[in-house]
Amino acid sequence: MEILSAEFLSALLAIVVIDLVLAGDNAIVIGLAARNLPKDQQKKVIIWGSVGAILIRVAATMAVVWLLKIPGLLLVGGVLLVFIAYKLLVEEKGHDVKAGNSFWAAIKTIIIADALMGLDNVLAVAGAAHGNFLLVVLGLLISVPVVMWGSTLILKWVDRFPVIITIGSAVLAWTASKMIVGEPFMHDFFANDFIKYGFEALVVVAVVGAGKWKQAKMAQQGHAEEEVLQKVQSQ
Repeated sequence: MEILSAEFLSALLAIVVIDLVLAGDNAIVIGLAARNLPKDQQKKVIIWGSVGAILIRVAATMAVVWLLKIPGLLLVGGVLLVFIAYKLLVEEKGHDVKAGNSFWAAIKTIIIADALMGLDNVLAVAGAAHGNFLLVVLGLLISVPVVMWGSTLILKWVDRFPVIITIGSAVLAWTASKMIVGEPFMHDFFANDFIKYGFEALVVVAVVGAGKWKQAKMAQQGHAEEEVLQKVQSQ
């Protein structure tokens, strides 16, 4: 993959979108973990907790890039990423994070919580990078300011423009489909460009369509429950 080629730039754009829709939520964890500390310690905890979380993410992403070279794991990773893309649309994320009562307790909470919550981000970035370590590094450099300073801005964007989540889900689905078609032992099946690109489009449409259908169904259930509650209260 040549630097500044269309393939390189499209992969980098995919990583940027992935970081915006996945890493931003992790930034909330940092703020919650430090909320019980004095103001003068909060900034230090955020910085050192973020550094620790980022170092772990660097190691994890590099490891996943290496693991995806093992036959069959691109397919497995792609299928997992399809599920992650669907969950992004239909699952409401909670932020039930225990605040640390001391400097080191807060840092420990940040690192552990980010490691657990960042698995989807690691897999998505590694998949979008297609084994290119420069893309991995650029993706991680982009996620640093997102994780440390971007949470409030991203949440405002998402609240104001919910379509951002839909776009993020579509990018994740597209990344997942490219991982699946890039699996070496699936090469013969996707040798035809029509089948290859048709499959990629089908995955994106299926994930977004299923997610939107589930959203509509959940909204209907919510309205029905509200109507029942109003009737009970009026009696």
